[in-house]
Amino acid sequence: MTAVNIWDARPNEPEYARLRHQDSSPADAAITNVYDQPIDLIALVDETVPRGQSLYINGNDAVGENPNRNKQHAFYFNADNCIGCHACESACAEKNETPAHLAFRSVGYVEGGSYPDFQRMNISMACNHCDDPVCLKGCPTNAYTKHTEYGAVLQDPDTCFGCGYCTWVCPYNAPQLDPVQGQVSKCNMCVDRLEVGLKPSCVSACVGNALDFGVVEDIPENREQAKTAIPGFPDPSISQPNIRFEQKKGLAEEMTRTDSAPIKYRLDKESGQYKPSLDPKAGRNKFWNIGRLSSRENPLVLFTLLTQAGIGAMTVAFISVLLGIEPMVALVQTPAYAAIPFFAAGLAAFGLFLSTTHLGKPLRFYRGFNNLKYSPVSREGLGVAIFMGFAGLHSLLVLPQFEHALLELFTAVTGLLAVLGGAVGLYYMYRCYRIPARPFWDHWQTATSFVGSALSLGALLTGAIALIAGMDFSQVVAWFGAVALLGLLMESLGLMFHARANNGAEHEGAASHYIQTTTFGKTYLLRNIALALLTVLVASLLLFAPGGVLAAIGWGLATVMLIALSLISRALFYVLVVPTTMPGAFFWRNKGFEQHARDIGLASTVDMGLVADHH
Repeated sequence: MTAVNIWDARPNEPEYARLRHQDSSPADAAITNVYDQPIDLIALVDETVPRGQSLYINGNDAVGENPNRNKQHAFYFNADNCIGCHACESACAEKNETPAHLAFRSVGYVEGGSYPDFQRMNISMACNHCDDPVCLKGCPTNAYTKHTEYGAVLQDPDTCFGCGYCTWVCPYNAPQLDPVQGQVSKCNMCVDRLEVGLKPSCVSACVGNALDFGVVEDIPENREQAKTAIPGFPDPSISQPNIRFEQKKGLAEEMTRTDSAPIKYRLDKESGQYKPSLDPKAGRNKFWNIGRLSSRENPLVLFTLLTQAGIGAMTVAFISVLLGIEPMVALVQTPAYAAIPFFAAGLAAFGLFLSTTHLGKPLRFYRGFNNLKYSPVSREGLGVAIFMGFAGLHSLLVLPQFEHALLELFTAVTGLLAVLGGAVGLYYMYRCYRIPARPFWDHWQTATSFVGSALSLGALLTGAIALIAGMDFSQVVAWFGAVALLGLLMESLGLMFHARANNGAEHEGAASHYIQTTTFGKTYLLRNIALALLTVLVASLLLFAPGGVLAAIGWGLATVMLIALSLISRALFYVLVVPTTMPGAFFWRNKGFEQHARDIGLASTVDMGLVADHH
């Protein structure tokens, strides 16, 4: 069936706006791409899948007649030809009717050298419809689909609940989170135009012949290169993007970004590739910036800490009973023991509730389990839900009125399942942040931070309940204090190696470390000193003050310090991360200018494209 009314093509469409017509299988056509993936995408799915499926664009069941419809398509960008006119951006915005604060395609640039040998290279970037789309695997609602038609990665805003995780994992800032609508949308490869033989709007609008489009590895006419990376483009191995570059003009060995990101790109002569490195644009002065610790990720700060505290409390208590540790052996014989799994489940439940406030559309929270096959977010939520349910059931079964020999087995099983569910939730909570597109998080220190918080905060909660229940003070602080000390030591060790790994690293983690030692330098120093003092205080109390008034005062101080320290550390964890985004311009896609515009009131102008930065 001919695709009628999928897209109203003009009768006089210029030739440059049309897809190249060619035989469906020319003799010299590549079979696989540079990532060794098949170009004919039917080979990746069941052989019974027909080649003539409709994309149901705007409810239309018509099917296009492009002979290459089931082959992976790609954008081709010639950096030497791009003049930075932004016509591609305008055409994309007009076609997709995006508001001023969103842009599916944007143009930035890098520059280097000095007069008279000064070079500037523009970069036009949208979604690259990757072979390994990390957005698809990360999305908990299953809002993304990799189609055999053109290899387009399409996203359904109506399925999305606005968590923004796809914007975290994408290296190219392709998915756009709209804080006004509370949902994500992105470039759809203009599949409606492809169905009627037209190139995407951005390609058709390019005045410098910088953008082109077609079957991947089928290099357009008048092109000599099909490179997978240029300066400023993140590591293609993260997602195997379907974009190919030509860039033949000589560039300086060091290219800088014009936006505020403290990143520049240096030529690695051995590989011939440009690698990111630190560009300390703001100097080395240290500041507090306590107010900037508050961000739109505040619900996640509380969610992770509360959930880890609950999981830690239940796990420490249950394992302590199994090991025969006093005072847990005594506590488990009293009704007070039920308070531990009860409060553990309550903290997890409250944490999950807070996490829904982070969503753009909180009432769609139930969709977070739609992608258990791939998404660590879905698996994290399932693990926490299992923990919460079995911990709550365990708290009921240990109450005295339910004492019965036949229930002892079920009591033990629910406790074990709660611990296992908590372990699964904590593991996938950690996996959520092992994101190659955010190198500052992509380090084992994230595990030591999360497990360390679970141990220290969990031991604090369990020990407090034991003391309230009247257990022996010296025994309580000896055991639970030792567990808390282990958590603090894990946290300290991880932070030390994390700082060492990011100091001078060839990725955006170096920029994050620079920001934490300058923009938040005094806060960062305070956190480190406080962590060291708290660790020494806990160790001293364990060694020299097993009981008495002085010990009680010391443990009270340690408790307050631990809670404050946990909040500051976790807030820093979120605000410091620098993603592998594409370069912006001085005004456009520049976080520094956006903040300046908000500070002086310019952001209130609708045409500025700035809205409140929250869900």
